[in-house]
Amino acid sequence: MPRRVLEGIVVGDSCRKTVTVKVTRRVMHPKYKKYVNVTKKYHAHDEKNERKVGDMVSIQETRPISKTKCWLVMDNEGASS
Repeated sequence: MPRRVLEGIVVGDSCRKTVTVKVTRRVMHPKYKKYVNVTKKYHAHDEKNERKVGDMVSIQETRPISKTKCWLVMDNEGASS
């Protein structure tokens, strides 16, 4: 089964080897049929601890690493930040 991949912006990097990523997606409201932005924060594992606040990253679903962390920051070599 393929693992989910999401894109978002790093909003927190104070923890060691962990970044907080805010993912925004657009969904249609069931009653009003209007698109609204829905945001959610994920804790992602950053092994080299090199992502900083404001970086655009891709995260991939993985096995549970800790109580709240089950995402892994993917290496984006060509990404500009």
